[in-house]
Amino acid sequence: MELTKEIEKLMFKDIDTLLSPKPIALEAGIKRLDNGMLHVAMRNVLHNCKGRMLDWWFTYFETTADLKLWHPHDHVEHGGWDDQWIKHKNYIGATIHATESLGNIPPVSATIKFHAPAEIFNPDLLKESYANGNVSAVVYGRIGFGENTPTDINGDPIDGYMIHVARDTTQGCTLRSHFFLGALTANTDHQLPDEIGFGLMEHCYSEFTYLSQALPSLYYAENKRGDKAPLLW
Repeated sequence: MELTKEIEKLMFKDIDTLLSPKPIALEAGIKRLDNGMLHVAMRNVLHNCKGRMLDWWFTYFETTADLKLWHPHDHVEHGGWDDQWIKHKNYIGATIHATESLGNIPPVSATIKFHAPAEIFNPDLLKESYANGNVSAVVYGRIGFGENTPTDINGDPIDGYMIHVARDTTQGCTLRSHFFLGALTANTDHQLPDEIGFGLMEHCYSEFTYLSQALPSLYYAENKRGDKAPLLW
């Protein structure tokens, strides 16, 4: 199935609800969409982490060791960023290649190209959500799988979408992760199986829980923004 603007508009008609702190219909679970794709959602609490740390992380990690810090079991290999990625500065417009597994599901190559969140969310509402504290970080990308991931003329993987929305809380931050996957097989007899969705839920919960345990100290030690660690004594 080709991901046209019309399909995107219908699929993401309620996407702005991710910017609200109020509960939404699918916080964690999977849903088969009318177009045959699979919507996967996971909600995490990242203790002692703030959205700015999560956003910074995507400008920082660049090695397999970094990737394994994120998920020691499922993350297999960092395949590299393209030249749009600038350490400590930028990941928007950049493409990353990596190899990951989903628990017992064997490792597979993945390609993600990151985009500005305003491309998928209402830009004015997004700006307002940052200003009033409903949102502290948003990460949006196009995603695909396989050794030779199919892409469009813009270099975007054409199998699906990945969205992470963080909101700072007294505990740290709450993270909503939503994936819309399986476009390439959506209108066939071999749709992306529910098993993949459940595996991704487990993977997503685990990777951000692992990351939350290391990210605060790593951020304060490595960030170039002048953001200093609080004194704990």
